[in-house]
Amino acid sequence: MSFGMRVFLMVVATGELIFGILGNGFIGLVNCMEWAKNGKVSSADLILTGLAISRIIQLWVILLDLFIMGLFPHLHATSNLAKVVTLLWTLANHLTTWFATCLSIFYFLKIANFSHFFFIWLKWRVNGGVLGLFLGSFFLLPINLLIQDAVSEWWVNTYRASERNVTLHLDVNTIFYFKILFLSLTYVIPFLLSLISLLLLFLSLVRHTKNLQLNLTGRDSSTEAHRRAMKMVTSFLLLFIIYSISFLLASWVSLKIQKYQFVMLFMVISTVFPSGHSFILILGNSKLRQIASRLLRHFKFFERN
Repeated sequence: MSFGMRVFLMVVATGELIFGILGNGFIGLVNCMEWAKNGKVSSADLILTGLAISRIIQLWVILLDLFIMGLFPHLHATSNLAKVVTLLWTLANHLTTWFATCLSIFYFLKIANFSHFFFIWLKWRVNGGVLGLFLGSFFLLPINLLIQDAVSEWWVNTYRASERNVTLHLDVNTIFYFKILFLSLTYVIPFLLSLISLLLLFLSLVRHTKNLQLNLTGRDSSTEAHRRAMKMVTSFLLLFIIYSISFLLASWVSLKIQKYQFVMLFMVISTVFPSGHSFILILGNSKLRQIASRLLRHFKFFERN
């Protein structure tokens, strides 16, 4: 990849970072201001705020990694720097993934309606259940850190060998297996939880719609809440799949081709998830959407004058 292409990718990544910080910063700022004003914050807003802050950190780490690879590739051959970036990325990635998963489960428990006693028990304890799930996810974090640390050591050796035009005789399949294992621990569990939440929301909507038809009633607020929640969870899952595939392809390219420059392309694609999903969350949240709409009207008014 030419230097010009690397600069182009860094410019695109910087633009994604700016949009991501604007979107996530808006979510965090609105909820923090409301917290300071009213002295309390809802569980959903607390999850959104934690998600926004962790995504801002994640975006900065991704941009830092991209600039190092694009402008100072030799710095990636230093073990300490690689470990620091890996540690920060793993922590931020863990937080963003599980905050988003907890948000999906929170929407499901708050909106869906089932008569099963276990669901009713969870619904009454939604705040404690979501908090317990989030805290329980940290049991996976040490394993993820160990796997990522081992893989980062191999990446350091790869970069050093590429500079000396030395071919590494490593079991690439074994290293890639560790990447798949990391992907499974980090992504598969939250993905399945969010997917199950989406399917149960759909089932709850179908049952609710049938009850409305039997009672000869049109749409109500519960129907609209079901649809909004399903749109939010579906958008998260679709962007999550793109993010996961980009991460997996970046790992495969770096292992098979051993050209770190091509990793930049997939990293730029993966940045769409933490940047773009914030605006979907704003559009799907009535309070955030109304505040954003008022701000846009103010900006248009100032431009006219």
